Amino acid sequence: MKPAKKSIINTWVTGSLFTACLLTAAFSANAQDDRQFRFGVKGGVNVSNLYIDEVNDEKSKVGLHAGVWMKAPIGEFFAIQPELLWSSKGTKIGTYQNIPFAQDGQVRFNLNYVDLPVLASLTLGPISIQAGPYVSYLFNANVKNLKQDLTTDSVLELDRSDFNAVDYGLAGGLALDIKGFQIGLRYNYGLREIGKSDIAGQITRNAKNSVAQAFIGIGF
Repeated sequence: MKPAKKSIINTWVTGSLFTACLLTAAFSANAQDDRQFRFGVKGGVNVSNLYIDEVNDEKSKVGLHAGVWMKAPIGEFFAIQPELLWSSKGTKIGTYQNIPFAQDGQVRFNLNYVDLPVLASLTLGPISIQAGPYVSYLFNANVKNLKQDLTTDSVLELDRSDFNAVDYGLAGGLALDIKGFQIGLRYNYGLREIGKSDIAGQITRNAKNSVAQAFIGIGF
């Protein structure tokens, strides 16, 4: 066997063994951690949408979420993970169809919620599969029309009173959980229409919250 080829094989074998050792150590450390009650803080990025009917050029809104979490083991591989989060949601609309007042600029929905997801967590080594329901309380809301000259004014002065104060839905995702740290992705799908008043219902048109999240958490 040529020396160069032998060197490559030796390097590959050494790297594979090193990786296997790291994964084994991570699995062992994570298994020990998941049998302990933990709590922590977390934060991350939201990419939200409302999927409103009869609109053109709907765009996702980027926001943030942050809060606290707790993980309570109920077995070797299972745990319950409730969280309490501040979460910024909404969307951006280019123009509506058949709504004259919103034809000359972008309409922005800014909806700030307090979320309470309660997730079941299945641990497979350092990976956690999380799924469960959530309930949200609308803390504040506003809808603005950004005109082409970059000025803003209110679209019929919509505020929190025009939207349902309580939202609920389903959440699911994956998290990498090692030695107290969580890094993960999650999707939240709302099951309740957000509009409450007749005006809000006309503008939101059966819209429900839809939020993709990327997050990092620290446990104690």
